[in-house]
Amino acid sequence: MPAADLWKPVLGRAAIALGFGALTVFWGSPTEAAMGWAGGSYLLATGVVLIWSVNKAGFPDGARAGKVLSAAGSLLAGTGAAVGLISGSLVFAVLAALGLGLAGAAELYLGIRARSVLARDWIVSGVVGLGTAVALPFFIDLGPHALLGVAGGGAIISGVLWTLGGLTLRHDARSVSAEAVN
Repeated sequence: MPAADLWKPVLGRAAIALGFGALTVFWGSPTEAAMGWAGGSYLLATGVVLIWSVNKAGFPDGARAGKVLSAAGSLLAGTGAAVGLISGSLVFAVLAALGLGLAGAAELYLGIRARSVLARDWIVSGVVGLGTAVALPFFIDLGPHALLGVAGGGAIISGVLWTLGGLTLRHDARSVSAEAVN
């Protein structure tokens, strides 16, 4: 049974994704170092929020779904730290693609296999993550602006998805608590 406040990490993830996406839209000419810090911070923060959501999602202790979500969050956090510390278009494209691709595959797996209120959102988010991961390496030669644009585009799509999911969860949590009072 998911926690009543599952909406908090979901909306947190949405805010991180939309903030990063907005940054990439309005940033005219980022340097490679700035791209690394911005993209690395996005991946790191998203990974931390995924780890935070493991307990809130209501998986039993030791459940495979919880382990998969923890692994995805840890992988994103690790690739985010690496991208932030090591500058370069090639590093950004490869490591961000690796992190987003594996986390996307984990979310797709969870969406198909896990019984959760987030299953449909995980499927869409997984496909977006995989799509972003596949596209990133094709933009290495175009530089930081293009790489941030691809990553930011995926972030905006998933940010809108997670905003809708988080608001729905929050509304449903209010309805359940109002019924419990009556």
